[in-house]
Amino acid sequence: MTALSLRNITKSFGDNAILKGVSLDVEAGEFIALVGPSGCGKSTLLRILAGLDHADSGEITIGGAQMSGIAAADRNIAMVFQSYALYPHLTAAQNIAVPLAMRRLSTTQRLPFVGSLVPGQRATRKAIMRDVQEMAKSLKIDHLLDRKPGQMSGGQRQRVALARAMVRQPSIFLMDEPLSNLDANLRVHARGEIVELHRRAGVPTVYVTHDQAEALSMADRVAVMIGGNLLQLATPQEIYDNPAHVEVARFVGQPRINLVPARVENGVIAFGDIRLALEEPDFAGTAITLGIRPEFVKLSPNRQDALAAHVERMEFLGSEVILFCKLDAIGETIVAKLSPSETAGLSAGTPVGLTLSADRAMVFAEDGRRLRTKALAVNPAREAANG
Repeated sequence: MTALSLRNITKSFGDNAILKGVSLDVEAGEFIALVGPSGCGKSTLLRILAGLDHADSGEITIGGAQMSGIAAADRNIAMVFQSYALYPHLTAAQNIAVPLAMRRLSTTQRLPFVGSLVPGQRATRKAIMRDVQEMAKSLKIDHLLDRKPGQMSGGQRQRVALARAMVRQPSIFLMDEPLSNLDANLRVHARGEIVELHRRAGVPTVYVTHDQAEALSMADRVAVMIGGNLLQLATPQEIYDNPAHVEVARFVGQPRINLVPARVENGVIAFGDIRLALEEPDFAGTAITLGIRPEFVKLSPNRQDALAAHVERMEFLGSEVILFCKLDAIGETIVAKLSPSETAGLSAGTPVGLTLSADRAMVFAEDGRRLRTKALAVNPAREAANG
C-alpha cells in the first residue's frame, strides 16, 4: 500500500529552479533515504511534504488523501530537524509533551493557572505524562526528563527530538539530517538506533541526508537527487552496483568510481584489457565514459599485458589501501582499493600494471544515461595467439 505519493513536484525561487518535476512513492512501513549533494533540493522537498513550504506545481497524497491546501498541523506528519528545534526553556519531558498537549488540550486548557480550573484538564495532563514517560523509557532517556536541552549532550538532544516526533504516533516521519551535529562515533551508533525505532514503529519514513554511508546503511530504498532531479530510486545495492546515471555513479561510493573517457568503434568499446559490445542499436555517438569501482581494479603481475601506470600516492586505512595510479597513455588517474599485502613494496613513482574487471564495467553516454553493454573475451588477440 502506498502511504505517500508525490507527483511532478516543482519549486523555484526566482529564476532558480530547485525542484524539477520530482515524483516519488513511499510504501507503508518503508524507510526511504533522500540523498544528494548540498543544494540539490532534498530539504526543500521535505519542507513541502511537511507543509512548511508550498510547491509551485504538483500533487501530494498521504494515505490516499490530497494534501493541497492542508496546513502542516493537520497533516499528521512528524518532523525531526537538523537542529532538533527543542525549546531551550522547557525540560525534556515538557518538550516531548508539546505535540500531545497541542492535540489533546483546548486553548483554554493550555493556559497557565486558568487551564487547571477547566474540567478534565488534570486527567488529560496525567495521561500525556504517562505517554511521555513510556516513550522516554523506550528510547532510554527517562533519566533525562527533568533536564533542559542545555544540560544534555548532542546525542541526548537527538533522542529527545526523536521522542517528541514519535510520541504523537504520526502517519509519516520526516527527518532532515538529524545526525549531522553528532561526532563520527556517535553518528554510527545513532544510525542503528533510528533504524530499530523505525522497525518498531512501522511508520513510513523519509530521511534526508548528504551522507551516502547513512543512506546506504539505513534505507530500504535510496532516492538520489542531483540538481533538482530525482535520478534514481532503488535498493542500496542496486544504486551502488547499477547506477542509472553517471551522476549517481559519481556520487555514490567511497572512494569515488573511476570515470575515464573512451570511444565506441564498430559497436565495441576497448579500454586496456576490457572489451565491451554496445547493446544499444540506436546509439549514434562515439564518445562515452567508462566507469569502474576501485575494488574491481587489480594489480597485474605482467605489466606488458595490462594498463601501464605509475603510483601517484597511497592511503593506508588499516584493512585496505587506496592506491592512486596515473595511466601512462592518457594521463588519467585510476584508483584501486586493495589489501595491504597486495601493495607491499609499492611507493610513489613505482611502475605498475592494472587490470579491470570487464563484467563490472559501466558505460555512460554523453548525456549521462547508462548504456547497455555485454562483456566480450578479454584480450582476444592474445587468446587467439595462445590458441
